[in-house]
Amino acid sequence: VQLQASGGGLVQAGGSLRLSCAASGGTFSSSGLGWFRQAPGQDREFVAASTRNGVSTFYADSVKGRFTISRDDAKNMVYLQMNSLKPEDTAVYYCATHRTGWGIPWTLQRGYDYWGQGTQVTVSS
Repeated sequence: VQLQASGGGLVQAGGSLRLSCAASGGTFSSSGLGWFRQAPGQDREFVAASTRNGVSTFYADSVKGRFTISRDDAKNMVYLQMNSLKPEDTAVYYCATHRTGWGIPWTLQRGYDYWGQGTQVTVSS
């Protein structure tokens, strides 16, 4: 599976961005999907995830109510709508496929196998 993230950019605080992640290869519809982010000098952290059928979604407390993960299995795409952005949301954002069925929590990096290259999001104050 190859993942390609896009949609990052520079936005003012309070603004919005929509990240996209295109998948190729593998069986996209059978995969759980997640977004992580990594700010300079910090560890990569969980942002949001969606089960393989899209019925359940999970969010980090820091983004709950502001970010929305969604997927379009027909297009092999996963999205992250980010609203009310804050300077602390500045980071490189990564999409990844989840090892569904392994019993690993959605919030842990080791629960994901394939990763995209990342897209930079910068929020100015």
